[in-house]
Amino acid sequence: MIAQGKVILITGGAKRLGAAICRMLHKQGMNLMVHYQFSVEEAKTLQTELNQSRPSSVGIIQADLLDISQSPRLINETKECFGRIDVLINNASSFSPTPIGSITEKIWDDLAGSNLKAPLFLSQAAAPHLKEHRGCIINIIDIHTESPLRKYAVYNSAKGGLLSLTRSLALELAPEIRVNGISPGPILWPEKEEWADEFMRRQVIDRTLLKRMGEPNDIAKTVLFLIADAPYITGQVITVDGGRSINL
Repeated sequence: MIAQGKVILITGGAKRLGAAICRMLHKQGMNLMVHYQFSVEEAKTLQTELNQSRPSSVGIIQADLLDISQSPRLINETKECFGRIDVLINNASSFSPTPIGSITEKIWDDLAGSNLKAPLFLSQAAAPHLKEHRGCIINIIDIHTESPLRKYAVYNSAKGGLLSLTRSLALELAPEIRVNGISPGPILWPEKEEWADEFMRRQVIDRTLLKRMGEPNDIAKTVLFLIADAPYITGQVITVDGGRSINL
C-alpha cells in the first residue's frame, strides 16, 4: 500500500477519536508518534497494544500544546525516532460551553489555543520536514463551523478559524504539501455532563439523515483516504456527519 512506512504525528491520539485513527493507520503499516497531554495511561496502553503487533512502530510524546515553544520539539523527536515525518494530524481539541456573559480570557486561551493556535504553530514547525517527502496535514474540524452550536461561541469561532487555516495553508504550502480537513458530525458524544441528556441526544440523531450515530472508524477511514488515496486533493474539508449538516 502507498501508505505503508509513512510516519504520522497525531495530537491527542491516546483515546477516543484519536485512538481510532491511530489503530486504523497502524493497521495499514504506518508508524506513529502519539501526542498526549494528560492521558499518559491511555497513551502507554495504546503504545503497548500496537507495538505488540509491530515492534518499535509507535512512540508517545507528552506536551502542552498551548505552549508553542513545544511545537518544534514534537516534530524533532518524531524525526529522531523514525527518521522522517510524512503526515501531521491536528486532532487534539478542547470543548466546553461559553455562554455570552461567562467568557473569560482563560477560557478563550484554552479553546482558541487548542483548536487554532496549536495547529498553526505545529504546521509551521512541520512544514520544512513535510516538504522533503511531499507530505500532508490533516486538521480535524467540526460541522458547527458552518452552523454554530448554541452557547459554544468560542469553540465555534476557533474551529471556524481552523477551517480557514486549512485552506490558507493549502494555498501557501502547495505544491509540496497537501492540506485538508475533516469535519465530523455526531460520532462520539462529548464528555460533558449536559450531553448525557437522552432528549438532547435523540434530537441530534433525529436530525441526522441516516438516523444513527457515526463511528470513530468513519473518521479514521477518511483520514486514511486523504493520506493514501487522494494525491490530487488539497484545500478541501470533507464532512463526515451522516447528513446532519444538511438538516441542522
